[in-house]
Amino acid sequence: MAVVAFKDTQEQIPVGKILCIGQNYAAHAKEMQSDVSASPIFFMKPATAIIHQDEQIVLPSLSNNVHHEVELTVLIGTGGKNIPREHALKHVAGYGIGLDMTMRDVQAEAKKLGQPWTLAKGFDTSAPISEFLPAAAIGNPSTLSVQLHVNGTLRQSSKTSNLIFPVDVLIAYISQFITLERGDILYTGTPEGVARVTHGDQLTAALLNAAENTLVALHVSVQ
Repeated sequence: MAVVAFKDTQEQIPVGKILCIGQNYAAHAKEMQSDVSASPIFFMKPATAIIHQDEQIVLPSLSNNVHHEVELTVLIGTGGKNIPREHALKHVAGYGIGLDMTMRDVQAEAKKLGQPWTLAKGFDTSAPISEFLPAAAIGNPSTLSVQLHVNGTLRQSSKTSNLIFPVDVLIAYISQFITLERGDILYTGTPEGVARVTHGDQLTAALLNAAENTLVALHVSVQ
């Protein structure tokens, strides 16, 4: 069973559902030549997609174009259904950083045929994820920044204030349709700068505070 941990503690939480938000930064929607949706677009990954610090992303032979997507991750601590926006952040246990690895060519073919994205998004090792910081240590999740370096070069960087749908809106919206439970994880969307990874690449993702200090980081390699 996949688990996630809190930074600097021994506490581990079994992972439930992984709910991922698509096109939640306007600049990323533009680079993907997509319109901004009037409501959140979300899809799911299985918990078996998770890998942790210093583990390896395995590139599927099915794809020749696997992309990195760095994202703020949100760990649900208290579940609920039809959660009001004004109470949504009370349901959060912690915040971290993650990568939504995507077989872009497989996804593009699925879009063209009107098929689901599950294969493109949910393959084994497609959800690298960091430890989580307790929500109380973060406060307002809209004051953070996400970054990704590939082989030491900055590839993606943005502020969570640029999210089209912030964390509280996402929790309120999704919980109308899917009951949230302790251990569920939200991947909140990626900023612009997504690109192909290749064998041997070293990926370092970081979640930073308003002072640009790293709160939590994640390093994985590409096999």
